[in-house]
Amino acid sequence: MKGRPVGLRRGAALLPSLLTTGNLFMGFVSIIRAFEGRYSAAAELIGGAIFLDMLDGRIARLTGTTSEFGGELDSLSDAISFGVAPAVLAYSWAFDPIPRWGWIASFVFLMCGVFRLARFNVQRHSVDGRYFVGLPIPMGAAPIAALVLFTPDRLALRTQAVLVAGLIVTLALLMVSTLRYHSFKGVDLRKRRSYLTLLGIVMLLLPIVLFREPALLALASLFALSGPILHLLGLVRRRGSAAAPSEPVVTGESH
Repeated sequence: MKGRPVGLRRGAALLPSLLTTGNLFMGFVSIIRAFEGRYSAAAELIGGAIFLDMLDGRIARLTGTTSEFGGELDSLSDAISFGVAPAVLAYSWAFDPIPRWGWIASFVFLMCGVFRLARFNVQRHSVDGRYFVGLPIPMGAAPIAALVLFTPDRLALRTQAVLVAGLIVTLALLMVSTLRYHSFKGVDLRKRRSYLTLLGIVMLLLPIVLFREPALLALASLFALSGPILHLLGLVRRRGSAAAPSEPVVTGESH
């Protein structure tokens, strides 16, 4: 009986690393599927890797098994699943009409994604945990995967390829920007009003179940745009505060 709690602790410590390894495996297979021309399958595997990436960190925090090893393994896996895999997928799927500009755009995305991971590793313990600085690399990969799911046939028009290249470069710049994105790490289903959070999650999943491709594309796009939108709202709020007249200072004898 004494050995059981130790075994449970070891299992809890191993589970996040297993999930991260699953994330890496899905990214690897996604690259193979992209080479084979199975673009929908490649995009779905990136989506599965995103799901596992969200789980591993949360489970590590819930079980108290976070470690430097786990953090480094997670970053290296993310570089493959959300850097290399979507770059290869985008190049194979979209850039036949503009191959030279296509590989440049794909490499810019990969480069900025790796820079984003390196910056996150350096700043991990010194930033507000409620926010990410720059678009997280999984959410940079999400619009690419969602767009491929929405339009799975290989693109043949130059105009379409140019638009996708612009999208990929924009996502790359958002990843290395200093815009803030909500991390949702403060979401706790154990709180008293957790049923409201759970209801919100169900309401979010419902359109994905009913209208998978357009709903995923809309959600991925909205999250990518949330950083610039929050930044603009903050600028408007600060300008409004600066323009507001200050209250007159009344001087006189006290009674």
